[in-house]
Order: sequence, then C-alpha cells, then structure tokens
Amino acid sequence: MSTPRPPTPRTRPQKAKGLHPRNLHNGPYDFTALSKAHPELARFVASNQHGNLGIDFADPQAVKHLNAALLRHHYQVQQWDIPDGALCPPVPGRADYIHYVAELLASSAGATRSRARDISLLDIGTGASGIYPLLASQIYGWHCVASDINPQSIENVATIIAANPALKALISVRQQTDKNQFFAGIIQPGEYYDVSVCNPPFHASTEAALKGSVRKLDNLARNRGEQTSTTATLNFGGHGAELWCKGGERLFLKKLIKESQAFASQCRWFTSLVSNGENVKPLIKLLRQHRALDIKEIPMTQGHKITRILAWTFTER
Repeated sequence: MSTPRPPTPRTRPQKAKGLHPRNLHNGPYDFTALSKAHPELARFVASNQHGNLGIDFADPQAVKHLNAALLRHHYQVQQWDIPDGALCPPVPGRADYIHYVAELLASSAGATRSRARDISLLDIGTGASGIYPLLASQIYGWHCVASDINPQSIENVATIIAANPALKALISVRQQTDKNQFFAGIIQPGEYYDVSVCNPPFHASTEAALKGSVRKLDNLARNRGEQTSTTATLNFGGHGAELWCKGGERLFLKKLIKESQAFASQCRWFTSLVSNGENVKPLIKLLRQHRALDIKEIPMTQGHKITRILAWTFTER
C-alpha cells in the first residue's frame, strides 16, 4: 500500500509595507530626546549637510550609543552595553520582528495562551545584545529564554539582566554547548514555547561579511542624505558566528528546520529572519518535506532594505 502524501501546508506571502504600525520608530529619530535620555550619545550627534541632527553610522561607538539611547528612552532598559566588536543590531528592525511575531501569535490565539504574560519566546543565537528578549519582554511582557553558543555573549546578556531588575523575572539565559544543535540542550523536557525567533548568520565567509557591511553603510547614508562610505569596516560589529557560517544563511536554516521537527510538540511557531529572498523557495520546499502544516512568509521593509520572516508550525490550530 502506498504511503499517503502529507498535506500541502498553507503558504501565505503578504504584501510588504513600511515598519509595523505599532513600531515606535516609524518617524525620524528624535536625537534631542535620545541624548537627554542617554547623555553619552550627545557627543556623537551633529548636524548633517541638510541641517538635520544625526550620527555617523560608520562609527561603531556612535551606533552602540544610539542603541543604548533607544532602549533606555523607548523601552526602559536603563543599562545596556555590549563588548567592542560584538554585533550591534538596529533596534527598529528588531522591534519590527517582535511586532510581526505578536500578530502571528494573535492569529492563532485559540491554540496558544492568549494573555501576554503567558507567552513564552525562545531566542536562538541571542548574541551579546540580547535584543529580541529585551524588546519582547518590554513591549509585550513575554517570558523569554535567550540562548547562544558563545559563552561571552551569554555572560553579557546576563550582565544586562542583572543591571535591570525589571528584566530578571522575564528573561533567562542558557548556553548551547553543542555547535551542531539549536534546540537540543536548550528546550528542556516538559517546557513549551509559543514561538522561537532567530537572526541567522547571513554570510559564508569573513570577506563576504565585510562587503555586506559596506553595503549596509551605504544604504544608511543614502536614507539620511549623508555621504556614503568607502571603508570596509564592520561598524555593526559581529564576531564569527554572529555574521557568517559555512554554507551561509541557507545551510544554517536548513539545519534549523530539520531539528525543529523533533521539537514540534514543544514549540507552536518556529520563525527566522531570511535576508536573502532567493533562499525562501528552497526552504519552503524543505518545510513541506518535513510535513510542516502551516508556513507563512511575512515581508518586512526597513528603509531600502526588504527582508522577511519565515514562520512554520507542525501543529494544527
């Protein structure tokens, strides 16, 4: 007797828009208010050629202090810092991810816990910044687990939590000790998560990461009417595993998808950013092969950059 074919999961691409309507960063940065909230930012703020206040996005310290100011002013994270060279993710884009995940959970509230304080989020590869758990806990009050394979990253996130008492009840950290695993060793028996999030390393080599940094600088400069950069510096930081891995984004996510099936009963929605649009179709094909019951592609637009969230589940609503 032939084996029945698995049901074809629903794939729902949505029309891309600007930042999410609930995102606090839809307008220009208020550098006056940000500098008041985080005085260390003030020394990096100056008028550009159009007379508008801004910072030099090619300066890693300026970018880091902008993030610290945004987190303090908008999200009540009073103490935040990352080691020199660590990845410094842009807060507006990371907040967008969290808002779209909130919509995803709301759309399937019947199968998950509807009250915000009951939502559990797992961050795969939280980095030294811990940005997703910080935003998810402060915006929606979710309980979060921040995981990473880098012990220095885990230590820094733990330091951030310790310096902000309000975070202690909402965020915990766990180190992944097996470089070949994502969920195993992190998700414990009997645990359940409503959603996992991930920002995978995009590049396949250090050289590709440097080229990507130049493109990022150029896009930021054009968005704000500033002179473009010609220097290949990793201004947003990022150590090896944060920026690149063998096989790049596609291979990383293939491994993530394959392992996620083993934890289908312990996580409602698995999600990840997918920066390269060419990776979406092969990843959706792989998800169908692994019997995902529902697949969503959620586009996000941030300035000139278009990216997307790929979300999948193995459980019925």
